[in-house]
Amino acid sequence: MGTVVITDGKYRASIAAARMLGREGRRVVVTQTREDQRLEPPVFASRYVEGGRWLEGSASGPDYLDRLYALLEEYRRPVLFCAGAATLNAVAKQRERFDRVCDFLIASPEALDALNDKESVHRRCEELGIPVPKAFDGPPDRFPVIIKPHCGEKFGLKAKDRYAIAHSVEEYTAKLAAMAKYDPAPIVQERVTGTGAGASLLLDRESRLIAALCHRRIREYPASGGPSTCCESFYDEEMIDRAYRLLASFGFVGMAMVEFKGDRVLEVNPRVWGSFPMTERADSSFVLRYARAAAGERLNYVPQDYKTGVRMRFTLNDGAAMLDYLRHGKPGSFFQGMADWFRAEEALSAGDDPAPFRLYLRNTLLRR
Repeated sequence: MGTVVITDGKYRASIAAARMLGREGRRVVVTQTREDQRLEPPVFASRYVEGGRWLEGSASGPDYLDRLYALLEEYRRPVLFCAGAATLNAVAKQRERFDRVCDFLIASPEALDALNDKESVHRRCEELGIPVPKAFDGPPDRFPVIIKPHCGEKFGLKAKDRYAIAHSVEEYTAKLAAMAKYDPAPIVQERVTGTGAGASLLLDRESRLIAALCHRRIREYPASGGPSTCCESFYDEEMIDRAYRLLASFGFVGMAMVEFKGDRVLEVNPRVWGSFPMTERADSSFVLRYARAAAGERLNYVPQDYKTGVRMRFTLNDGAAMLDYLRHGKPGSFFQGMADWFRAEEALSAGDDPAPFRLYLRNTLLRR
């Protein structure tokens, strides 16, 4: 079935990818740079990983791509699956070089930069007739508003620090000045309320849609707005269509998650996203189709080829979220979380592969 090399094993998404590929009979190799991860990545303990390979240095180091290239040369034209954004962006800039030794679905640097830029995405949505939050060029005439840099990842900001909420002119002035440390002209938009959702898509080399998965947020941490700690799979044909039209308009290739609130597009993550383990929990063919399409197989899109109504949680993060909801005077979300102890699936556990989750818990305790 061939070899798949998964990079950046420190990310939780690598566990789901390794399991799905391994169960299909693929040879799975996972890499991790030593300077970016002190402890053994949990994915290294998976029964479906043939080898965990340490690479010297950092993923941001000048010699990283040379070391990754040399490792890929050891295998017979493997498929490259980039779990980390740093590796994805670096390989994108050397696509012709890496195409000599491996197969992959990675967009051009220009497409990645455009999709990482929230203002660029906002403009394209307006051109396509896709609803987006109202943006303010100057001081807003209504509150609350969201203040965020064009691309928070470029400044090394954690997900919870990539935006600020202002409820008044005074807050707006202070938080705009604070955000200007990272971006001299940050984006200011109306704050949209409602349930957050994501449409995760896979586009082949011709920017054809070949896989999709929708999820809605149940809880997030911090409760005021942050990464999802519990989510649920569902299907929305219109959401997928809007997300696809947006991505295809940039000539995108590979994996991306388009974030919605209500019917409005908030931003795009043109890479592996935080709730990626839902692809495993919902029995999606996402990862398997990535490997097949990367190797040159032409696939047709199959709508709703995954389980809906699957509720998934990152137990440790979700416990913190439940307490945060309680502190914010939202006991309903706290008690809903208690009920999810019995109905939601842990994102990283698997009956046939328990070792990664055990190592994840151990590493978390050691870091704390």
